[in-house]
Order: sequence, then C-alpha cells, then structure tokens
Amino acid sequence: MIGILAAAMLAVGVLTGCGAGENRTSGTQPGVSDEYDVTESQGDSVQSAGDFGNESGSGADQTSGAMDTQETPSPEPPVTPAPEITLVMVGDILLHTPVAESARTEDGGYDFSAVFANLQEDIRAADLALVNQEVIIGGQELKVSGYPSFNAPYELGDALVEAGFDVILHATNHTLDKGKRGVVNCLNFWQENYPEKVILGIHDSAEDQEEIYVYEQGGIRVAILNYTYGTNGIALPEDMPYAVDLLKKERVINDLGRAKELADFVIVCPHWGTEYKLEEDSAQKEWAQLFADNGADLVLGTHPHVIEPVKWVDDTLVYYSLGNFVNWTSGTREGVANRMVGGMAQVTIGLDENGEAVIKDYGVKPLVCHLERGFGGVTVYPLEEYTEELAGRNEIVKQDASFSLEYCRELSEKVFGEVAEPSR
Repeated sequence: MIGILAAAMLAVGVLTGCGAGENRTSGTQPGVSDEYDVTESQGDSVQSAGDFGNESGSGADQTSGAMDTQETPSPEPPVTPAPEITLVMVGDILLHTPVAESARTEDGGYDFSAVFANLQEDIRAADLALVNQEVIIGGQELKVSGYPSFNAPYELGDALVEAGFDVILHATNHTLDKGKRGVVNCLNFWQENYPEKVILGIHDSAEDQEEIYVYEQGGIRVAILNYTYGTNGIALPEDMPYAVDLLKKERVINDLGRAKELADFVIVCPHWGTEYKLEEDSAQKEWAQLFADNGADLVLGTHPHVIEPVKWVDDTLVYYSLGNFVNWTSGTREGVANRMVGGMAQVTIGLDENGEAVIKDYGVKPLVCHLERGFGGVTVYPLEEYTEELAGRNEIVKQDASFSLEYCRELSEKVFGEVAEPSR
C-alpha cells in the first residue's frame, strides 16, 4: 500500500483517548479471560511544437515570402492526484510470559523489535497505522506479568513506536489488570516519551474523555473511536470513572453523532465478541448494526484472539476480528493453532464523485505468529512469506500438532475468503 510516515503527513489530530496527542480539539461527548499462560499497510506530456518552416518558390534564389509558424501549445497543467488515506491495523498484542522472556536483554531490560521486524515496512508505509495494545503498559515497577493479570514493560511501547504505529488502542478487557496505577503509569509513559502518538480508549481526566480524535490529510477528516465490552469484572476506579471507554449504547450513539459532525469518515474500534470463535456472535452483529445505523463507515474489531470474517453491514465495512498479532498461549486443547493466525486490515479512504469520503479499496494481509525459544525468537510473518520449514520449527506444534503452513492457509481462506491476499 502506498503511504508516508506519520511524521511526514499533513495531519492534525482532534483527540479522544488519553492526553497523548498534541493536536486536539474538544467536542461535546457524553464486560472472559484470555488464554492460559505458561506462568501464564504521470507526468504531463507536452506535445512538441511544430517546426518553423520556409516556403520556397520555384526560383533558384528566392528569399522573400511569408514564413509560416506554429505556436507552441501551452503545457497542460499537472494532474493533482485525488486525496487518499491508507490505513492498516493489526490485532492483539498479547504479552504472555514467554513472549516477554523472548525479549529479555542481558542488562535486565527488554527489546521487542523482533516481534515487528517482518511487518515494519507495511506499518511504516501506511498513512495511519493502528494497533490493539491488549495489555496495559505499566512498566517494570508494577512487575511484568502474563496471564491472568497482564502488565508490559515500557520497552514494548518503544517497540510500537519504532515499528511505525501512529494510533495505540488501549480499551481492552485487560486495561485494569493493574488497577488505577497501571492506567496512570501507561498514560504518563506516553505523554512523557511520545506525546505525538495518539492514545485512545483510556483517559486521565473527564475532559480528555470528552474529546474526539480526528486525523486530517488531504482535506479528508477521519475520526476514530475505541471501546471495550468490559474489564474482566474489575470496577473503574472511584476517582477515575473516565479511565476506560466502555461499550455503552447511549454513549456510543452520542459519540458517533459528534464524530460525524467533526469528520468526513468515522472508524469504530470495538473490543468485543467471543474468544476463540471463528465467526461473529449475536452481540457483535447487534453492535455492528448500531454502528452502521449511527454513521460509522468502518469497524475494526479485536478480542476473540482468532480471526473472524470481513463483511459489509449496509454501507459499513466490518472486520469482526483481526485475531492475535502476537501471543504464546500455554493451552494444548484443540484449536490452539487458530490463535497463531492473525490479520492486518488494509483500507484506502478516498473521495467519490460527490466529494464524499468513502472506502476506495480494502483487504487483509494474513499473518502468522512464529514462536521459538531464545532472544528474538518470537516474531510475526506475513502468511505469504511463511514456509514449511518455519512452521516445523514453531513451538506451537508441541501444543497443537495440527499446526502447519497448510493449516494456516486453509484457516485464512475459510475465514477471510477472497478478501485476503493470496498466500500461495
């Protein structure tokens, strides 16, 4: 996909989420555990001018007479490309203990660059790159941990930035795993180190929660909203009822109405659905219809930890689940192999003949999470680049013998169908 880095974009932001973005404008804005853990995106041609020519008479020394000339036509003005925004999004960054261990450095820190190395080019190339940060980034002071109460080191945030992500989605069922302190630490990390990054789904104030994030490029304004169905039964902090954006009908409808006033195109990123189910459930269908009825143009879903279909709901394109981007479950039951296949949504937003912002193109790049022991052994490959040899070395084979390259291909074709890039 074509695109340029967020740092080179002609973009401005109007933010709902945390106070991490520096380009914001305020609007008026009004519950499954994860899998077990081991410890747990012409030039103009100018037609040549005619040559000046002399018309000769029949006489030998004739020099007089009119000289015919052709005027050089003016070059046509350059054609300005129609404005477009390219967008990619990946699914859950699920930091099971062995994923964190694979990034542990000799000095006691972490380096997660290997996780994103094979997709970095696609991520950086997009105008807008989104990621679902499944677990809170609370830092080592809160102890890095896996299932069931996750917490990531700050170095994971560094890796997300280095990979090229522009928008970090933090509204998940694990947002409150480390309570209020986890959310505060996470927000402080982003604000102090990467204030230019857009953090959605968590907030440090009621005022911040009332803001709607809007990205603008080429005159096209795109609003992005992020919600979770719940927080695994953990109540919102009494003094921070605005900490996490929840899927509440009245609020969502209100937000969508305001987003439509502020932007030309509206994206909703819901954390929803039933874990490990390869198709959308009834609640997802109901929410998707509500999003469509209230003006959403694109829905990018996460949480089931497996991929789910991409479908149109009226005029709204819905990616029901992009699955896991990275994970290392300790589960051994049937279907564990499904959790190794994810997807990168690829969407191009442009203008139709009436000047309305619409989806001009869309697809999905199937991904495979590759697991090997040792530093840097956990990474993610495009399915089209994955090999039989790599599949044979993937540690997940020891937990689900059905895993293979062919298994991944068949799963992608079954769920994504023709929407997916060819993997053979």
